[in-house]
Amino acid sequence: MSTRLSQIAVMLMVASCGASPSASADAPGGRPFVTAAVATFDSPWAMDFIPGGETALVTEKRGRLWLIDVSNGRKQEVTGLPQVDAQGQGGLADVVADPRFSGNQRIYLSFSEAGANGASGAAVGYGRLILGSGAPRLERLHVIWRQEPKVSGGNHYSQRIAFAPDGTLFVSSGERFQFDPAQDPNVDLGKIIHMTAEGQRIGGRYYSLGHRNALGLAFAPDGRLWETEMGPRGGDELNLILQGRNYGWPRVSYGSHYDGRQIPDAHRSRGFEEPKVWWNPSISPGSLLIYSGDLFPQWKGDGLIGALSGEALVHVRIRGDEATKADQWDMGRRIRGVDQGPRGEVYLLEDGPGGRLLKLQPAQTRR
Repeated sequence: MSTRLSQIAVMLMVASCGASPSASADAPGGRPFVTAAVATFDSPWAMDFIPGGETALVTEKRGRLWLIDVSNGRKQEVTGLPQVDAQGQGGLADVVADPRFSGNQRIYLSFSEAGANGASGAAVGYGRLILGSGAPRLERLHVIWRQEPKVSGGNHYSQRIAFAPDGTLFVSSGERFQFDPAQDPNVDLGKIIHMTAEGQRIGGRYYSLGHRNALGLAFAPDGRLWETEMGPRGGDELNLILQGRNYGWPRVSYGSHYDGRQIPDAHRSRGFEEPKVWWNPSISPGSLLIYSGDLFPQWKGDGLIGALSGEALVHVRIRGDEATKADQWDMGRRIRGVDQGPRGEVYLLEDGPGGRLLKLQPAQTRR
């Protein structure tokens, strides 16, 4: 066999095993990682690992929840899910395992639910995930938060969930494409909400306000809360979330309205918080992971963002309370979710029908 044919044979064997090439310095597109497909889903939205193993939960927008063993791609559907209002951008959204899962078997879900006269709103609830013999199921779902008011239309629910280091809960509540309510302190729309694990609000109605569509919410190892937010036409943001601060929407933005009308750029001079990083044209940030593993040491403490319209994985360098753009890798598909595996692997969820769960490992490994 020729040298070239031998190289091709080795590459095919590695790809079939889902492993990283042991001597490859460069992955396609100059990426520092190689990808392997684990499973496919119907419009997946989010994933989270159950503490202590290689089993993850994956939501599908139309209302299904899957338990998946990422070591072999085996999927099991979880029963007992709430009825969701899957219209527009709404549906079953985030899933987060309670950090104390080993003791309480609790998982949290966010989803859009129908209201009166065609209105809808985001909701968050928790239930007990029953594993073991038989099909996995969710028992005793208890809704702890409902976005008020419910409004018509199917956009900008946000509904991302993040646990704080102290065990309390943060939820992003989008402005539902209603604009001005993001500045109204008496409604949930366009806010970050802080609550206990049982749903009691902490510190008033909201933690921060002036948000548009916050689809990424994650804590850094130093305890700082970061958020990714879709702007209008341009002006996507990475924000450091601080209690009581106003982030400006719809009064200011580095983007413009869809009809071309301009929006003032000046944040600080108008009393609003400046984004730490912004993008124009849009990348449509759909998720945010603050990486804490050892498999990609060059990313430790940094942000990894799944870009929808940008069809990319975006790397943002975070140092304390500052952030800068670092890398943007073309993935060829809309990236809806980003999560970290138990050994520091990174997992991506592609958006839409047939969206794959991709496992990322370093492009160069040593044996």
